[in-house]
Order: sequence, then structure tokens, then C-alpha cells
Amino acid sequence: MTATIALGAKGTAARAIRSPDRALETFFAELQPDWHSRWAWKNYEPTILAVTRQFGLRRICEIGGGRDPLFSAAEAASHGLDLVVNDIDADELALSAPGLRTARFDIAGDLSEPDVERGGYDLMISRMVFEHIRDVERAWTNIHALLAPGGMALAFFPTLWAPVFALNHILPEAASRAILHALFPARQQDGGDPKFPAHYDWCRGSRAQLTPMLNRAGFRDVHIQRFWGHGYFERLPGLREIDHAFNLLAAKAGWDLVTTYDYVLVRKAPV
Repeated sequence: MTATIALGAKGTAARAIRSPDRALETFFAELQPDWHSRWAWKNYEPTILAVTRQFGLRRICEIGGGRDPLFSAAEAASHGLDLVVNDIDADELALSAPGLRTARFDIAGDLSEPDVERGGYDLMISRMVFEHIRDVERAWTNIHALLAPGGMALAFFPTLWAPVFALNHILPEAASRAILHALFPARQQDGGDPKFPAHYDWCRGSRAQLTPMLNRAGFRDVHIQRFWGHGYFERLPGLREIDHAFNLLAAKAGWDLVTTYDYVLVRKAPV
């Protein structure tokens, strides 16, 4: 029986998770996530590792990993992971960390590309990808097809209608890009973290909305971990404090409409 160490609310070690058959909700409860998205960003990698160790997952595909994969080849090997980095764009894959295997295909496409391995992955992960996909339900259906029986997927994405992302969704792309680059100059196209158009299809914080769609995609074991708050206003005193107070109130009330980010963890039924 494999044991792994859960994360405390501050990313510190908590009690061990032991049962491989525990519900996903219980698994997350023992991670003790905070309401603020700082926890989601800080603990994304440790959460992935906790999932792999807890459920014995080795073959991993990172969707949309492109130029910024979660692990280098050496890091993946040190954790005993067989990592494949996926992207729809060959140029993005060319910028991936050296030594990693890559697979070019559209996660929301027809899966006819040569690099597709149906049933070939134990875990599929993505970070800030789903908001850029036009047909997210088809992406989840394809993920179900690509996972081995008992396989899992974890997607981390921004949600509507958080005010900051609602603004990004409503404004013309040129205007939203200009605002982002003014706040974060390092995110220029040549700076290693470009901005791509966001569609926010099925990017919502409502469990009542998301769960039926994920069920249609084939998943029955679903957990949606909601987060509020963000760091976009860190350089804007006054607005920063007002926004924090708003998000704290929304988190305490469990207001799904204005979540800022989700972790969505699903598991494919075993044979």
C-alpha cells in the first residue's frame, strides 16, 4: 500500500494519505487547500505528485505543455514518471525542455494524428490551457478515450465570471493583451509567456454546471476544487484591497458565479 504526504494549507506536510480507493473529495480534503488561488498556483506541482503517488500513476501526458512543461526530463525521471508533453503547435513543442518526449495533436480534435495513444496514459494534466479550447466538452471526451482504465486527469484553469476574466473575455483581444502587458511587461510574446486568445468554454466554477458535462464525457468520479482571488492587481493599491475583500466574501459564501480558478480532478472507471 503506497503512502504519500498530503499538503497543508501553507504547502507544509500534513498526515499521510494511505487508501488508494478513497473518494477524490476526501483526497482533496486531506490536502487542506486554501480558498485563495495562491494555494492553487503554489501547490499545483505537489498536488500532481500526490496524485501520482497515491493512485500509482506513471504514464503522464501534459496537455498544452509546449514551451513550459511542468517537469524537465531529469525531474520526471526522479519522480519515476514517464512524461509526454503535448501541444497543438509544433513551434511550441520545439521550445519544450530537451529530452522530453512530445506528441503533437489537438486535444479537442478527432484524435487521428499519428502521435495519439488511445488508452495510453495513466494521468493527463493541464495548466492554463482549457480557457483556450473552443470545444471543451469534446476535449474531456477525448481525455476519457486517451486514459487507461482507472486513469485520471487534473485540469487547472481560470473561470468566468470572475471580474478580471470577464473583462478579458469581453474586451477585444488587442485591448486585453495591451492591459496584460502593461501590468506584466515580462509576458510579451518574446518573453517566454505569451498571451493566447481565451474562449472560456465550460470554464466555470459551478459544480452543478460542470458535473453533468463531465458525466457525458464518460467520467463518474469527479471533484471540482474552487478557488477565488488572483494577483493581477498586486501593483494597484486600493483596487487590490477591494478585490481581495470581494473575493474573500465570495469564498466564504461559496459563490460559484465568481470563482477565479478551478482544479478539476476526474477518474475513468476501471475495467
